[in-house]
Amino acid sequence: MIYDKTHGSPYDRGSADYYYGRPHNPHWYPEGSYRGKRIEETDMTVEEIQAYDAGYEEETERKNW
Repeated sequence: MIYDKTHGSPYDRGSADYYYGRPHNPHWYPEGSYRGKRIEETDMTVEEIQAYDAGYEEETERKNW
């Protein structure tokens, strides 16, 4: 499946959470990362949660602190 990977998208947020070692917590920002209202899992569609999960699961790198 092809996912929207723009900043703030569910896929982007999943990928970023994994990369930075944050726990799995589906969310996204329709106006871009950290801009506007944060959409929480309870308000996400099944497709948005699947995109977040894909971003989280497909990311292969971790931030080296």
